[in-house]
Amino acid sequence: MGKSVYNNVEAHKDITPRLELQQKSPKLMTLEEAIRHSGLKDGMTISFHHHFRGGDKVVNMVVDKLAEMGFKDLHLAASSLQDVHEPLIEHIRNGVITEISTSGLRGELAKEISHGLMEKPVVFRSHGGRGEAIASGEMHINVAFLGASSSDPLGNACGYSRSENAKSICGSLGYALPDAHYADKVVILTDDLVPYPNTPNSISEHDVDYVVEVESVGDSSKIASGAIRDTKNPRDILLAQQAAKVIVNSGYFKNGFSIQTGSGGASLAAVKYIRQSMIDQDIKASFALGGITAHMVKMHEEGLIERLIDVQSFDKVAAESLKNDPKHKEVSACEYASMHEQGAATHYLDIVILSALEVDVNFNVNVLVGSDGIIRGAIGGHPDTAEDSALSIIVCPLLRGRIPCVVNEVTTLITPGRTVDVVVTEYGIAVNPARPEIAERLKAAGLKIVTLEELRDRALSVIGNPAPLPFGDKVVGVVMNRDGSVMDVIKNIVE
Repeated sequence: MGKSVYNNVEAHKDITPRLELQQKSPKLMTLEEAIRHSGLKDGMTISFHHHFRGGDKVVNMVVDKLAEMGFKDLHLAASSLQDVHEPLIEHIRNGVITEISTSGLRGELAKEISHGLMEKPVVFRSHGGRGEAIASGEMHINVAFLGASSSDPLGNACGYSRSENAKSICGSLGYALPDAHYADKVVILTDDLVPYPNTPNSISEHDVDYVVEVESVGDSSKIASGAIRDTKNPRDILLAQQAAKVIVNSGYFKNGFSIQTGSGGASLAAVKYIRQSMIDQDIKASFALGGITAHMVKMHEEGLIERLIDVQSFDKVAAESLKNDPKHKEVSACEYASMHEQGAATHYLDIVILSALEVDVNFNVNVLVGSDGIIRGAIGGHPDTAEDSALSIIVCPLLRGRIPCVVNEVTTLITPGRTVDVVVTEYGIAVNPARPEIAERLKAAGLKIVTLEELRDRALSVIGNPAPLPFGDKVVGVVMNRDGSVMDVIKNIVE
């Protein structure tokens, strides 16, 4: 009796073991091969995320390779840039990078750009504004280079790993998700190549063109550093306690409220001080949003916060929670804070606590440019959350050293005063005149209410009138509004 058709088909099947086939995935290649296959050309736009923060190794690795390969005139579109990216200075001088779009700059790179290093101004967008610009096509990405804590050979990638060989974890890849979805070509770089399928995954193989295994994509120990380190500063603790009192007495502290804290020490610490009030009053939050911290994870595990919505994990505890807890949800920058995304989480945010470099008497806020005129921070989600939340609280000291934080006019406008409700300092609390009901509630609770003019005058009585900054005529930065219009410009500083 002859063989069936079924058996004939079986006879012709490839008997190569499936695991071996995975290792032969056509997407697996070296970084140089991936760049060549991507079709990248001079003048195009490349993008990166900053979830490894000060421990990121992907940007420098990729741009070094692009320089070695002879690329010029590239537009680097990163979700943010850190101190570790100082090597970009040489690549700018050599013409490899001629444009930058980002949420922030720090360190020597920021200092050089503030002094006029680049011919074209850096374009600064908020996290929600960047997501919106990518989704709308306003900022078109040709090739996205995205570091992942783990990936399989087909490109299913995420910011954590289920293998025992994990070298680095960063948690949420929220700022990388718009890039993965909208870029022409997507390159995943990982230091933990795991067997298919790598699930659950943040980035789908459907969006990935190439997978590159490298020695290291980032140092996880440097994620919780600098601006997001847990504070032990007595002044920050005092500010956090005052912010907590504002929240508890604001009228928004009730069952089902939602909250986000910014990246400053005092704003991050405030969540610790509302915990006891939540326990005492039997109040539970529906969700905590944004950069998720160990403090928020603890409160979630205690049942005080029902769900966590994570666009960026601020420490290893948060990253591990995202991996293991189904009520800890990862969101893209668009789902987080895009102005025109109907379901964006910020639209449903009750309370946000944010930091500031400067606040002026009109409640305008600067979080990007220092009082010396040097770029030294990031817009982040500051204007997104201030505008969308029901109650926005800014915490800042009256002075940092001999530098006033409450001024007549901010150096650079980042968050418009119409979106700011309360400013908390160690010398009193100022409430936007547009929110008289909040002022009445805080007064009734015995909190000291002052005006920003009073705080400004107190600062000036200590340090005198500062000399005007020596700005030049060259525009080194353009600050974009959430809607794509220009908010402000940054001029070069002359020494």
